[in-house]
Amino acid sequence: MGNQVTVGDSPAYLPASLDRSEPFYVAGHRGLAGSAIWRLLEAGGFTNLLGRTSSELDLKNRDAVFAFFEATKPRYVVLAAAKVGGILANSTYPADFLSENLQIQVNVLDAALQADVERLLFLGSSCIYPRLAPQPITEDSLLSGHLEPTNDAYAIAKIAGIYQVQAARRQHGKHWISAMPTNLYGPGDNFSPQGSHVLPALIRRYDEAASTGASSVTNWGTGSPRREFMHVDDMAAACLHLLEHYDGPEQVNVGTGTDVTIREIAEAIGEVVGYTGATEWDTSKPDGTPQKLLDVSKLAASGWTAQISLSEGLDSTVRWYRQHLQSLRG
Repeated sequence: MGNQVTVGDSPAYLPASLDRSEPFYVAGHRGLAGSAIWRLLEAGGFTNLLGRTSSELDLKNRDAVFAFFEATKPRYVVLAAAKVGGILANSTYPADFLSENLQIQVNVLDAALQADVERLLFLGSSCIYPRLAPQPITEDSLLSGHLEPTNDAYAIAKIAGIYQVQAARRQHGKHWISAMPTNLYGPGDNFSPQGSHVLPALIRRYDEAASTGASSVTNWGTGSPRREFMHVDDMAAACLHLLEHYDGPEQVNVGTGTDVTIREIAEAIGEVVGYTGATEWDTSKPDGTPQKLLDVSKLAASGWTAQISLSEGLDSTVRWYRQHLQSLRG
């Protein structure tokens, strides 16, 4: 798939289309991000996809991970597996988030190195950047300031993953890359009242209010913070694009490059679900970070931009939520 070319006196690597018949392991293929990548690869003609649930393969078990790689010999890997959660979970169990994510990453990346995986994409999160990074956030903002305290343990683990990928490139010449997506939403999201992020939480809140005929909905804060939202299918398309078109040590931001206020997203969701009541804002509750917007110029320079509009994405996500309401996790 990749080609070696000579630039000056040194060989360089040019990414190319992945071989659709080669073994391709998606770690975390049941999660929000991993399942979207799996769907895209299936639709794109990949015929040798490898996926294991956590009950089938515990990625914290180093011997089991090495045995899996030895048995399946994947040529390509996307590492989308992680212990994830909202602010409450991250704040309550920071040791678990740090330890388990480090174990998963080190085991998978070490096993991939021993198995001589040709192309690997490590999927991180925009929470790796400083809490008060200049907006929009560029890739070189990494490690330039203090992290958000409520999820710093998770962020540190993801930063370690980026540096392990870079180390594999420097020491072993591996053409592995890292992608850092913004806030994702879409099919397979977590809509539980305790564990969900803001957009799925708002979908559930407004849909329940619409179905019960509630006269008002109360949201936290002022509604003024700005957030960037990306449909998970767009994220998956961006990741495949990067695997086939990008090679470099620096992580790549994956987002839409645009943001909206929490008030605007709440109004849009209310309209989609058919809610006609009032929206109240509990300003005694915190707003959080005023803005979190990624600079996606590096991704755009590689030849890719987001395709799914927020209105289109909200429509499809609400439909999915209603169709799967009885089987949702949480």
